[in-house]
Amino acid sequence: MRIVLIHPNYHSGGAEIAGSWPPAWVAYLAGHLRDAGYTDVTFIDAMTNNLEDDALRSRLRELNPDVVGVTAITPSIYVAENILKLAQEVVPGALRVLGGVHATFMYKQVLSEAPWVDVIVRGEGEEIFLNLIRAADSGQWLEKRKSIKGLAYLDGDTITATPAASTVKDLDAINPDWSLLEWEKYIYVPLGKRVAIPNMARGCPFTCSFCSQWKFWRDYRVRDPKKVVDEIENLVNNHGVGFFILADEEPTINKKKFVQFCEELIARDLPARVQWGINTRVTDIYRDRDLLKFYRKAGLVHVSLGTEAAAQLKLDQFNKETTVAQNKEAIQLLREADIFTEAQFIVGLDNETPETLEETFQMAWDWQPDLANWAMYTPWPFTPLFQELRDQVEVFDFSKYNFVTPIMKPAAMTRGELLDGVMKNYRRFYMRKALFHYPWRGTGYRRRYLLGCLKAFLKAGFARTFYDLGKAGYWGPQTKNTVHFDFDETRTIAEAQMEDWEASADRAARAAERREAVRAQMKDRAIDRNDGFKMPNGAEVRACGGSTQQMDA
Repeated sequence: MRIVLIHPNYHSGGAEIAGSWPPAWVAYLAGHLRDAGYTDVTFIDAMTNNLEDDALRSRLRELNPDVVGVTAITPSIYVAENILKLAQEVVPGALRVLGGVHATFMYKQVLSEAPWVDVIVRGEGEEIFLNLIRAADSGQWLEKRKSIKGLAYLDGDTITATPAASTVKDLDAINPDWSLLEWEKYIYVPLGKRVAIPNMARGCPFTCSFCSQWKFWRDYRVRDPKKVVDEIENLVNNHGVGFFILADEEPTINKKKFVQFCEELIARDLPARVQWGINTRVTDIYRDRDLLKFYRKAGLVHVSLGTEAAAQLKLDQFNKETTVAQNKEAIQLLREADIFTEAQFIVGLDNETPETLEETFQMAWDWQPDLANWAMYTPWPFTPLFQELRDQVEVFDFSKYNFVTPIMKPAAMTRGELLDGVMKNYRRFYMRKALFHYPWRGTGYRRRYLLGCLKAFLKAGFARTFYDLGKAGYWGPQTKNTVHFDFDETRTIAEAQMEDWEASADRAARAAERREAVRAQMKDRAIDRNDGFKMPNGAEVRACGGSTQQMDA
């Protein structure tokens, strides 16, 4: 059975400014297929190779696959749907499969707008996709699809979803096939080295209201640290990787295993050959303050912190469970350990103003991270915060849900003014860093790394790919009133998806009412118990010593 996996050709000028990122999903998916005996797998990275439709048609015609599989995050969903439309035209007999976070939660929307998608894999893909491939290989996937958990498909005109599959319990049983990737094309710009994105853990125990990852991965699972280092050693020895970023939402959650991971890297002398970065929470840096220099010895050189907001009110709204003071101290602790820090801010909610944007800049400059990013709030349509703000969402063109386009319009600003305010923060922060910090902060690796980061920003800025500025027609403050985002206003929420949302909202409201009723009932019972409580022999309840009052503290 011939299987073709395709990464969609979508670009937005966000994380891409730091390099070309290897799509890790294909390595884990193909590795699991290979171990099950399905070795005829081809990968087409349309994004890195910037392949247009005609080139994809040609490749699909040449390969003539039995299965075409595509993944998609929310902003790339239309490109992914279009790839499967092309597959329908060129190889009509091939099974067309779509996976990824967007299709998992928005399968009713996807099947309504793209009925040529044969089947959607909902959730973690390896085991579900393998079961689907086995059914297709037997020539009976139509008959067997109802018995395969984790699928969604059209049965006539009816959208059908099978029960959710369990998560992958033994992550160490998945052996990724990194050989499918064109490694010479995946370069981390700041260091000019090949970059990889391996996976150490899946899931997150935290429930940040703007994030969908904890909903997608569901339960939190960690791999054997030695197995992860085996994988990294393979990437270094066989694919020339010189920098990696752990794909985990927060790899430091399990402190014991993270320490074991670092110890294993040191034992194999890998820090001399490969450096790495992570995303993590401020609270973990706080917790591990005495281990940070050890982490640096293990090769950890870059930590991106989800500080998210400069105002405590926004941190609380995001359900971050951190404080502004902790954000500042975490950055200081990392700096003292000689680890590069990157502070992430989310801007662009309804209550954003020029003053709050200025506040994030002043906070960033006061905290003094090495790097700072201002990401536009993107209302993922399957997150709790979206449900709270849904009435304020005006744009349903998901191709613009990319962290750089202002989907939400603040009450006190236009979208153009919001973009201009964010660009003002970037200009001031990096101009000051370029003039007074980067060239003078140490020598050797630190100076080279920071200047490499600056190079990445300048390269994207001059090419006008940064923040999609070229597409939006932004040239500076003078254009803030003429900037255009070209939203496709014909995009709407499908009726089936809207019904699903309403049903979910009703269930959530009823659950909230039940919780409130239980709390009220327990409170009433407590009052009744207290009112009816009598001391033996009719004695009165008194404080220590027999007094009717407690002593002052």
